[in-house]
Amino acid sequence: MNLRSDANHCFVCGPNNSIGLKLMFRMEDEICKSEFTPEEEHCGYDGVTHGGIVYSVLDDVMANWLFLRGVRAFTAACEIRYKNPLAIGTRVFLEGKCVKEKSRIALLEGKMLRKDNRQLIAETHAKFMKIFME
Repeated sequence: MNLRSDANHCFVCGPNNSIGLKLMFRMEDEICKSEFTPEEEHCGYDGVTHGGIVYSVLDDVMANWLFLRGVRAFTAACEIRYKNPLAIGTRVFLEGKCVKEKSRIALLEGKMLRKDNRQLIAETHAKFMKIFME
């Protein structure tokens, strides 16, 4: 699915954002997936990826679970648990899936796992509010 023109500048997935991450998302069965390798400019300290970058990509893998189904929504609440540091240059898998949907609310989970050993870096639990256009 192509991005709407107003999403082309998204920091995480927008192809026209010159400082963006430009991640591409895909659905496999019922899981939204992507991959990411943090670079030097994503560093917090001591060669570790900034927690805000980790959160941002996890938020987007969950949001794209909805978007790739044609559902517009925004993050209403999100809890993140950082399990292990992510060293700059370490490739990770991102996974997002829906746990429950009802009317305007969708509950989703996200995970970030190292590609080399599947170690859990962080996980999220979020509530998304669906937007119904009139």
